[in-house]
Amino acid sequence: MKTMLDKLSFLEDKYEDLGKKLSDPEVINQQDLWRKLIKEHAELEEVVMVYRDYQEALRGLEDTRAILYDKSSDDELKEMAREELEELEEKEETLREQLRLLLLPKDPNDDKNVIVEIRAGTGGDEAAIFAADLFRMYSRFAENQGWKTEMVSTSESGVGGYKEVVFMIKGKGAYSMMKFESGTHRVQRIPATESSGRIHTSAATVAVLPEVDDVEFEISPNDVRIDVFRASGHGGQSVNTTDSAVRVTHLETGITASCQDGKSQLKNKDKAMKILKARLYDKMVQEQERSIAENRRNQVGSGDRSERIRTYNYPQGRVTDHRINMTVYQLDSFMQGDIAQMIHALITEDQAEQMKEMA
Repeated sequence: MKTMLDKLSFLEDKYEDLGKKLSDPEVINQQDLWRKLIKEHAELEEVVMVYRDYQEALRGLEDTRAILYDKSSDDELKEMAREELEELEEKEETLREQLRLLLLPKDPNDDKNVIVEIRAGTGGDEAAIFAADLFRMYSRFAENQGWKTEMVSTSESGVGGYKEVVFMIKGKGAYSMMKFESGTHRVQRIPATESSGRIHTSAATVAVLPEVDDVEFEISPNDVRIDVFRASGHGGQSVNTTDSAVRVTHLETGITASCQDGKSQLKNKDKAMKILKARLYDKMVQEQERSIAENRRNQVGSGDRSERIRTYNYPQGRVTDHRINMTVYQLDSFMQGDIAQMIHALITEDQAEQMKEMA
């Protein structure tokens, strides 16, 4: 506990110091530095304010206990102190837990936009239809959050589904909410084409990648090959009759990314480069995590693409997340984007695991 308080005291001092620097004319004249310090100051504000409330609660507990132990205090005053003590103890415990959560290591990617890749897995046409269902589910969830969705590329099947669909979700905190969706999603249902009424099991894989800034991960133009080609599928006359689609290939790794959604070759190239950077960054992170045998995030399941994380059972109207053994029986609303309850449960479990490590 002393270690936590020492850390909080250090953060409070740092917060005060940053506040002084922000009013320094020399710092104000250096706009890049000033913006950096403003962001750092804002990030510390919540934990410092809660810490000050916590300190106030501790002082209140000390004063109240002093009254109870003071032999000169009358019975009425002691009774009031006992009632106040119970409230203060509850407040102190609540604030202490809140501080423990606020001190958990922050994922530097949490506030970033995301790139979501959904691919049909085992199950043929039914898997492609399920991939399209997942795309609609995430699109509606993004809409519910007030985020913007941008299509990047699609590979359609002949049955109204997707062999692959890649899209971006833009919004503050998108990665923090979406990062646990990576993995294999399994569906159990009777396909529309199944005349015997037999339940089929199909799967689709989801990869959620944080958008990578140029300053974090730079690719030299000499390291990539850029190919242009004619877009296929839906998109309008100019999309289908000009070489607007772009494919970029990272020569060293062979990793590719393509975009054919827009009419502008330049914009498609920009999107394809964003995808390529995210895939290369993800590859680097995955390799780093694999080198750490007991990395907690691999156990939670945020990064393993082959892990079966969730089952969507249509006959029983349920969705089960296998990582936290959570089942909800509102499948219809879940597929309409009402997935916040499941996501918050995953976040809570992740925080609990981190707190165990800090204990």
